[in-house]
Amino acid sequence: MAGGSSGSMQQNLTLEYYDRNAVEFYESTVNVEFGAVQNRFLDKLDKGAYVLDFGCGSGRDAKYFLEQGYAVDAVDGSAELCRLVSRHIGIMVKNMLFQELAEVDKYDGIWACSSILHLPAGELADVMKKMAAALKKNGIIYTSFKYGTFAGERNGRYFTDMTEDAFGDFLKGIQNLEIEEQWVTPDVRPGRNEEKWLNLILRKTEEKGWNQSMLRKMERKG
Repeated sequence: MAGGSSGSMQQNLTLEYYDRNAVEFYESTVNVEFGAVQNRFLDKLDKGAYVLDFGCGSGRDAKYFLEQGYAVDAVDGSAELCRLVSRHIGIMVKNMLFQELAEVDKYDGIWACSSILHLPAGELADVMKKMAAALKKNGIIYTSFKYGTFAGERNGRYFTDMTEDAFGDFLKGIQNLEIEEQWVTPDVRPGRNEEKWLNLILRKTEEKGWNQSMLRKMERKG
């Protein structure tokens, strides 16, 4: 579940970690049961909807979405994980950085599970704007962050942790995304249930200011 930034030492460190530990990471996460959260996301989409697995890691979730009949694009910043996962899920996983997302109005949903948390806050804001642009009208994003206020290197990777208040403040800088659901869960991996995660489902909305702009135009016409 890696991303990165071509100009960021922190993100290069993270990508190097996932390339170096790709097999171990893949084997430790590919069979982790995550159905409750996966289905919570899918329940908000029409059957067959178009989903981007954004930082797909082991491909666990992309594989599940494909099996449930959804159209899926999967990307990851780690070239080694892309090679492993492409064989596992039967579709080509694109090797790209989060910042390279350039699609517009393409996806019904974006799944960013434990992935964009590797971006520093400033880069995270830019990437989330790109994610919003890539969504169709009323599209949704699922994303998750380790719960807390820490930002920095942890176990060889960069992390930006979030609480409900911290993410709420952060989202004020993103014009057309709003929180639809948020909840805290323990880590689902064996032996790590003391770790907590902030889970979020975001909805694409009209850009703020659109209604006021349209009203002004209508008033001028009147």
